[in-house]
Amino acid sequence: MILTARQQQIKDEFVAVRGSWSSAWDRILELDAEFVAAYLEWAAVPVRKQRLEPKVREFIFIAADAAATHLYEPGIRRHVRAALDLGASAAEVMEVLELTSTLGIHACNIGIPLLIEVLTEEGKRSGPAPLSPQQEKLKAEFTASRGYWHEFWDGLLELDPELFAAYLDFSALPWRAGVLPPKIKELVYIAFDAAATHLYAPGLKLHMRNAVRLGATAEEITEVLEIVSVIGIHAATVGVPILAEELARAPRA
Repeated sequence: MILTARQQQIKDEFVAVRGSWSSAWDRILELDAEFVAAYLEWAAVPVRKQRLEPKVREFIFIAADAAATHLYEPGIRRHVRAALDLGASAAEVMEVLELTSTLGIHACNIGIPLLIEVLTEEGKRSGPAPLSPQQEKLKAEFTASRGYWHEFWDGLLELDPELFAAYLDFSALPWRAGVLPPKIKELVYIAFDAAATHLYAPGLKLHMRNAVRLGATAEEITEVLEIVSVIGIHAATVGVPILAEELARAPRA
């Protein structure tokens, strides 16, 4: 593809701000250069303000792209590479992926309270049962390792303490042996809870509160939200190459 002066300008600015380019962007630039320019202006806002450390910014991208609700492999690869190039260690990137791997428990965080509502409405449950000594111990361990307790854990602890114990061990690993500061951990949780592919409001508010109590500023949390807000562009980075292939496949009337 031979670029016009305007297309070349947009590409150069894109690479300067985002640090990379891909064949998908070639196709988008070819079909609508001004769309690329408008996207770049939007995506560049948090990069220019730099309220987060550059490698932490890459951790946020990794969390949004690697979340089970998104799984955008090109983005995961790009941002893992960028994080390593910025000096992130393998242990740091691994910890981001470990934290992001906890997202699946939200099936229980949402589902168990609804199940309890149904059981109550159907007359099969009159109220919460008193916690056994083992359940009290698990609750205390969770609070000690994670630094908080939220009522959405009550139902799971009551209905299946064995699963709760297993999840406690799984989710607490980065908190017991991890290398990222607690504030950064909370920003990672915020990233995937806030993403358009998940939008898990109870967890988002919880982790915002945790982050603030750990010293995160409004500007830092806002930057996380700004970074995650651009994942909608993957409609174009996946869809436009398909459009280009179909346009080239056969002539249209």
